[in-house]
Amino acid sequence: MSIATITRKQAVQGYTGYSCIGLYNPKGPENVGSIMRAAGCYGVNTVFYTGKRYERAVEFRTDTKQVHLQLPLIGVDDLQQVIPFGCVPVAIEVHPDAQPLTAYRHPERAFYIFGPEDGSLKKNVTSWCRDIVYIPTHGCMNLAATVNVVLYDRMLKAGGFPG
Repeated sequence: MSIATITRKQAVQGYTGYSCIGLYNPKGPENVGSIMRAAGCYGVNTVFYTGKRYERAVEFRTDTKQVHLQLPLIGVDDLQQVIPFGCVPVAIEVHPDAQPLTAYRHPERAFYIFGPEDGSLKKNVTSWCRDIVYIPTHGCMNLAATVNVVLYDRMLKAGGFPG
């Protein structure tokens, strides 16, 4: 079995969905840089973040494709206040009410909310999310890895990955 290299355009060709990422108080530039790279790979429209920890360490170390120059990364006070029109807020969190990503049907317009590397999303965030989803694993995943898995799952289920 061979794995073909595809372009970003080919990967999202024919898919008209819209997605954004909300990062709740991310800790460091390494994960944010990796998230920006994933966002570019999977056709995310915007990345928002809250908190001051990331701003203290704003240097991109792992965004080697410099996606931040083409894709907006916007600091905000409250993710709920910037939900893009028509987007469904989806918390990605281990939570009693969460459904597994393996069974989840992604909305066409989604705003994925991810918690910090060293914590969880607060109840005041999950309470306004229509859906709560978790990735079934044997342990905690790295934040950037979690974003990659969710975005890949979205693309795959949308039929956006060729052949």
